[in-house]
Amino acid sequence: MAGDDAKKSLRAAWNELIARLESARDAIDDPKLYPPPPTDRNLAEGYRYLIGFLYGGIGRALDDPYFPTFRRAIEPTDKATIDNADAVYLYAPIDGNESYVVRARAGDTRHWRGEAPAKSGRKAPQYIIFETPSGFAGDSGSIAELRPGSRANGGVLDSTQIEVAPDGRFEVLLAPARPEGHRGNFIATKTTRMVRKPDGTSEQAEYVSRWVVLRELFHDWAREDVLDLEIVRKGSEGEHPAPLDPARAAAQLRRVGEIVDHQMRFWNEFYAVTLETYEDRNGDGKQFMPRNDMNAANAASLATGGGQATNVYSGGVFDLGPDEALIIENAVPIVPQYSGFHLSNLWGESLDFANHQSSLNIFQAEADPDGVRRYVIAHRDPCVPNWVDTTGLPQGFLTFRWAYSELPSQLPTVKVTKVRESEIPKHLPAGTRTVSAAERSEAIRVRQAHVQRRYRQY
Repeated sequence: MAGDDAKKSLRAAWNELIARLESARDAIDDPKLYPPPPTDRNLAEGYRYLIGFLYGGIGRALDDPYFPTFRRAIEPTDKATIDNADAVYLYAPIDGNESYVVRARAGDTRHWRGEAPAKSGRKAPQYIIFETPSGFAGDSGSIAELRPGSRANGGVLDSTQIEVAPDGRFEVLLAPARPEGHRGNFIATKTTRMVRKPDGTSEQAEYVSRWVVLRELFHDWAREDVLDLEIVRKGSEGEHPAPLDPARAAAQLRRVGEIVDHQMRFWNEFYAVTLETYEDRNGDGKQFMPRNDMNAANAASLATGGGQATNVYSGGVFDLGPDEALIIENAVPIVPQYSGFHLSNLWGESLDFANHQSSLNIFQAEADPDGVRRYVIAHRDPCVPNWVDTTGLPQGFLTFRWAYSELPSQLPTVKVTKVRESEIPKHLPAGTRTVSAAERSEAIRVRQAHVQRRYRQY
């Protein structure tokens, strides 16, 4: 009977999902799968991390590119990829052979054009960027996907280029090619690249976008708000998807398990092998992510796991004893569209940036008289403005991001010094002001309120 066949196929798909979750769980503590050191906190956070991928994987598996909606790719219950504490990461599934319209409304956008914002009122995010990638980082389960030619963006559009109406509304057309006569905001969903073959020759390959990804990056957490957004496939207005059937439901169940398993395995391998977080892996005598130091600023690429197309990154690992701290000096010769610094655990989850000052962007961090911003990474509050709170975590990632619509002639520089907590004042300029407990509490209040607005569920 048909009903019996459906029962069997759906139960089999469910069993495969559970088996995949068990396989993903192994990435928490199986040394062969490159997990962080098995401390009590790392293990506890590892299980939370796994549940986060399950939470996100369910949404992705149930998405429909013909009736898409924007979803959060990362949020407080689903953090990963050394995520940016200043960002909302959104995505919607698309079929790059089709055409879509994104409709949006923002607060004051004058800063997108290099103008001063109004002195009061709600503002748009500091910087936004749309991209249309042909693949989702980590979905293969192996860092082999980082080889050149594995995926590509159909197009990129950022807030420096977006045409916005006076009331903050704008539309973006997503299509394989710009229609004749179209003059508005546009992002391509198909592209071609020359790809090198194993025999050394090259051939032209076509890439079809499967996602539209939007990052909204914030500076002024007190006044900047997320965009109001809508996406629709052209021609689908007023239509509806087909009812769910057993075959599609079974495929969705299997897809959830595949996403979770592959994401867990990919990012473990990426941190351990590509970023050399725990040891030198390629024999050059150094780690790409150095301990208590940061690598030189470098532009986003597949070698950095992809990332935002306009980003320049600098990263490292903090490894601090109970009475140790880091002083990080950051000079930025050319002002970017966005700049932020934050801490993450070794699973790549940003620390609790709502309830701790575990991140600071260029708007929040105070510059010293010489123009340099000096960040103090410490377990306890040293009562200085640019303290970045480890939340008691002894080891984790250090990350700077700078967004440039065009790569500048001079990149930012970073200098890291490890000191005793008692020595922190000696390494800061004379006259560095003291932050009171009341001021710190108010800063946390602003953060908590902003994060609730940023991730509201209603």
